[in-house]
Amino acid sequence: MRSLAVALLLVSAAASADAPPLEELSLLGEYPVEGLAGGNLSGLAQCEDTLWAVSDREDDRLYRLQTGAEVWQAEAEPFAAPPPPAMPLPWGLRMSTWVAGQVRGGGLDFEGLSCDRQGNRYLVSESQAAVLRLTPLGEARWLALPEAVVRQARASGMLLQFNALLEGIAVDPAGERLWLAGERNRRGLLVLHGNGLSWRCSGGCVLISEGGSEPAPAQLGGEVRPLDFSGLAFHQEKLFTLERQAHRICRRQLSDGAVERCWSFAAEALTDARRYPPSQGQAEALWVDAEGAWIGLDNQGLARADGEQRPIVWRVAAPKHGWGGRR
Repeated sequence: MRSLAVALLLVSAAASADAPPLEELSLLGEYPVEGLAGGNLSGLAQCEDTLWAVSDREDDRLYRLQTGAEVWQAEAEPFAAPPPPAMPLPWGLRMSTWVAGQVRGGGLDFEGLSCDRQGNRYLVSESQAAVLRLTPLGEARWLALPEAVVRQARASGMLLQFNALLEGIAVDPAGERLWLAGERNRRGLLVLHGNGLSWRCSGGCVLISEGGSEPAPAQLGGEVRPLDFSGLAFHQEKLFTLERQAHRICRRQLSDGAVERCWSFAAEALTDARRYPPSQGQAEALWVDAEGAWIGLDNQGLARADGEQRPIVWRVAAPKHGWGGRR
């Protein structure tokens, strides 16, 4: 059995090596962010003209990013989250996340951010497998997600490991469809339909669930790493996944999560000056619009090769033929 697994891994790696190179996205701007505690930028969302950020180490605030300069300032908007709903995660997993929250802060572990056209902000809590909605006035309420979303995710192999639960969220502009991303080992996409605070799984919660590994970009030596999702965005009736280990953004179908096209940002992310220590400085946040995408880096306060120690937001241009292009 082990020999078979190794053989399949080698075949997968060989297939990836033979695949044509992805189109590289061009970097339009790089913006260090002041005022974001600990450098733990874990989510981005643009609501009308305002770009918001969230940290996975703070349970009581969002950050409004002042974007009119070369260095951005993060201004906190406090909120008070009520006690989270009880989702059917096992006791051992819940205790692990509770202990981690006590040690490092951020017991709710907000790992993604999205918004609808009404100005509501949606934050996904990894530790609770739950979603908090903030109104434009700052009122915080948890969405009534069905327990089936966790049960079905776990039955498909997702949400089984500590620190590998929900890592991204996307909401359509009408606020009627919601997608969640399972991070890794196995990664996957979940979908729910609702209106206001009440949500349901329509025909099943799980769009995709997949395991496996693939080689990292050549700049990192092609080391084989687990497939993962670290961010999720909705744009023009498509889902876009941020895949940090592969340093790419992929466009996916809403109906089944199948990948249609991917684009790389490895050439810009992995220059010598922008290198972080191994497994640090990860791309964790994604927002896609017609002109390009915002990508946020969680550096945990660690410096990269050029000495920059603040969290970073990149602005990359849309692909040559647009996000919806077939080429």
